Amino acid sequence: MIQFIIILFGLTMLYVSVTTRIESYVKAIAAQGVILFLLVLFDYGTTNLPNLIFLSFETLVVKAIAIPIFLMYVIRKNGIYREIDPYVTNHSSLAITTAIFAAGFYIAYWSAGTVSNIRPFYFGISISTIVTGLFIIISRKKIITHVMGYMMLENGIFLLALSIAREMPFIVAMGVLLDIFIAVYLLGLFINKVQDSYSDTHINTLAKLKD
Repeated sequence: MIQFIIILFGLTMLYVSVTTRIESYVKAIAAQGVILFLLVLFDYGTTNLPNLIFLSFETLVVKAIAIPIFLMYVIRKNGIYREIDPYVTNHSSLAITTAIFAAGFYIAYWSAGTVSNIRPFYFGISISTIVTGLFIIISRKKIITHVMGYMMLENGIFLLALSIAREMPFIVAMGVLLDIFIAVYLLGLFINKVQDSYSDTHINTLAKLKD
């Protein structure tokens, strides 16, 4: 059951690599939030109730509901519907993402033979998600897509923490959550300002910004 949930998490990244609809990115982030919530709920294995409640709140309320609603508001307010003409075509993007996942699993199973306390399936998906998040950031042109690539990268780091330590200190989780909230909120405001000033949210627009 847990492996099936983790497979669904990996499939969201493959889906993102081939879609051009911006709203599909948001839905993938929301799905990842729900999946992380299920993993925290059924596979976290902690007896620290406050920590479990906080991580459940972080994954379900913040990652799966609040941030996707805010991103959807920014997208519809600014009329950003598609990632047009990315640096890498969708077919090439799918091939690269598939190669990233193959390499991630190879590294995971190689590491499992040399390092204890690593769960290869968890580890492979999380490493692949982190690298794919970076790939999304460098291969897309829209600023909002970069924000969502950052969110997916952070979800991969969260999954990596579960795969290795199976324990995330409360204060660390709270600090990470605060960073995410501030980053997404400020970037949303930034996108609104760029759209108001230049009627475009392409990253090349940033070269036009002045004091």
